[in-house]
Amino acid sequence: MIQPLQLWHKVLAVRNNAPLVHNITNYVVMNNTANALLAVGASPVMAHAHEEMEDMVNIAGALVVNIGTLDSYWVTSMLKAIGQAQQLQKPWVLDPVGAGASQYRNQVLHQLLQAGSPAVIRGNASEILSLANTVSATKGVDSTHSSEQALQAAQAVSASFNTVVCVSGETDFIVYNNTITGVSNGHALMTRVTGLGCTASAITGAFCAVADGHYKDAAIAAMAVMGVAGEIAAAKSDGPGSLQMHFIDALYNLSEEAFVNHVKLSTHESF
Repeated sequence: MIQPLQLWHKVLAVRNNAPLVHNITNYVVMNNTANALLAVGASPVMAHAHEEMEDMVNIAGALVVNIGTLDSYWVTSMLKAIGQAQQLQKPWVLDPVGAGASQYRNQVLHQLLQAGSPAVIRGNASEILSLANTVSATKGVDSTHSSEQALQAAQAVSASFNTVVCVSGETDFIVYNNTITGVSNGHALMTRVTGLGCTASAITGAFCAVADGHYKDAAIAAMAVMGVAGEIAAAKSDGPGSLQMHFIDALYNLSEEAFVNHVKLSTHESF
């Protein structure tokens, strides 16, 4: 199992390389996502115009595709960007926000996954269950299942698309190649702030950009950073409003000592 100090070296790689992360994401989270990427040391770009998809992917270290606020124009943008990322062998991250909530959303996810296999799929338990065609009641973009309940589904999705699958929850589980790693950091107050899951996917993109193909470790590092920063922020916060401010500060000020001492990793048996 990867060790906390090894994960910290990945944090330093993001800070030292400042990778450009191209986000095709939703209206709700753009500002928060961009600020989080800047705080962790990456550089964000939010671009959706068809005419510049290839150019943006050309200069980016990674692509993040988030289906939170879908429309047909953005779907074409996503497909163009994924096609270019596949051609250039650049990593892309899929956040299947609200998977299972509508037939259109499911159709779009099918299109995106047919266009190419992402380096990482990150979602909550209900979204991953839906991707695996498991019966799942999706409650908006919140999860009605625990992350543990989605582990078999995550393994099925991982095997089908040869991709790392990250299931967010009280414990975040990162699944790939019959291995399961748990990250048990974070705080319940984080669930009261919209878009922190989307932020986790964007930060995953930053770590994938400097991962040299080790995308499982990139996902573990991203979830660890999110969780540790969330714990530090929650300790200083009076509620979800101040948590957002302290979370960005915690990402920016995160030290090796705080990270290594706080991160909680575990291994789990595959099914």
